[in-house]
Amino acid sequence: MRRSEFLRAVEDEFPGRTSSVLNDLVLTPLAGRTAKEALAAGIPPREIWFALCDEMEVPENRRHGAGRLEPRRR
Repeated sequence: MRRSEFLRAVEDEFPGRTSSVLNDLVLTPLAGRTAKEALAAGIPPREIWFALCDEMEVPENRRHGAGRLEPRRR
């Protein structure tokens, strides 16, 4: 998962709350960091995404492939 995919997934899953989810929500599995702090510390976006999903109880069926754009049609 790329950083851009991570940010898109957060926006899609938590519309209108993206800023607070990234900046305020402390993620215990990531040493008590917020998602923003974890990104700055170099933790892979995929790891942050799954920690965020666990914390916010996002159903399994919405975790994988989140943030990816649909392929362009030719």
